[in-house]
Amino acid sequence: MKNRWLIALAAISIHLSIGGAYAYSVYTYPVSEQMGWTATEVTIAFTIMMGLAGTSAAFFGKFVEKSGPRKSALVAAVLFGIGQAGSGVAIMIDSLPLFLAMYGIASGLGLGIGYISPVSTLVKWFPDRRGLATGMAVLGFGSGALITAPVADSLMSSIGIESTFYVLGACYFLLMVAGALYIAPPADGWMPANMKKDIASGKKVVKKDLQQLTAFEAVKTRRFWMLWTMMLINTTAGIMMIAVASPMAQEVVGLSAAAAATMVGIMGIFNGGGRLGWAALSDYIGRPNVFVIFFAIQVVAFLTLPFTTSVILFQLFILLVVSCYGGGFSNLPAFVGDLFGTKQLGAIHGFLLTTWSLGGVFGPVIVTQIYDRSGSYTPVFFVFLGLISVAFIVSILLKFDIKKSEQKLAASQKQMIS
Repeated sequence: MKNRWLIALAAISIHLSIGGAYAYSVYTYPVSEQMGWTATEVTIAFTIMMGLAGTSAAFFGKFVEKSGPRKSALVAAVLFGIGQAGSGVAIMIDSLPLFLAMYGIASGLGLGIGYISPVSTLVKWFPDRRGLATGMAVLGFGSGALITAPVADSLMSSIGIESTFYVLGACYFLLMVAGALYIAPPADGWMPANMKKDIASGKKVVKKDLQQLTAFEAVKTRRFWMLWTMMLINTTAGIMMIAVASPMAQEVVGLSAAAAATMVGIMGIFNGGGRLGWAALSDYIGRPNVFVIFFAIQVVAFLTLPFTTSVILFQLFILLVVSCYGGGFSNLPAFVGDLFGTKQLGAIHGFLLTTWSLGGVFGPVIVTQIYDRSGSYTPVFFVFLGLISVAFIVSILLKFDIKKSEQKLAASQKQMIS
């Protein structure tokens, strides 16, 4: 019998490794200066990787469910490790196409598969704390860049860029393999001892999932598309804020470049902390309520940001938006389990992560297009206010839809008993 907290640690080690991809910006200028490639050419690798991350999660979701977490995580380790180390080879032989293929394609495929590999297993090991479990793993993903960025910067200064990719690629591979070799699903219907005692004593009632659906059955439901819409808008808003937070704060409220840089660092803490905090809270107040709160906060934020002159209030709202962005990702797997069951959770989660790729494109494009045409960030706030308002309405409709289904389920269970 495996220890479920060590299973969680194994999942964190996988997510911590692939999360290092978010530290890509530390490579941009060093690679550009050494190789003579433009910053735009170097950045294309990151764009390819992030685009593939969400789409590969969708396309390989069924593979993950069929092969199990161990095999799929090992495949992710090979792809991601080769992608990182292969980037060093590309630097060594001065090949931009190989660099794009290694960091962009191979790492992107490994990132997408590695992201969803441990999730459905964690949900099964933590039937009493779904939100906390997935929050821990996704926190690992969010924290990967915080660890990788200073390490990569130090290594590039001491051993060179190509050797840095070799060292980090090997470290990522070993960490992911270690996690993959331990992770395994529990027996069907497994529950922790404390949960069994609470159920036997009447302290706790097992809340059943609304349905047990396959991935293709789930995508035909209105609940799937309501959740997809909410995630797309939440992700687009969060990535937009991450993309332009520094120049936006400098222009709108006159923050200095140094203060804006500090705020960006704190944003990383709120992104990671939001993943764990919101996910843990959802175990007590429910996933539907958490998403309603996300959009209520952001409606207030985007309504206030264009008019505030307070530096502190402006930064506070930016940090809250980023925490909701992180919280959306950590609550998603548990929400999928609540709505569609754990039969093909990984595959359904993968389909919903297409919003990750789309949001990564839409967020920066929307803000840059509006700013280029208007010369101001103020219209951006109003556009996102409209989008978030739509998501807020959808979240309320989904909450009532779930409540209605739960009442029907409870009524049918009473009839069966009587």
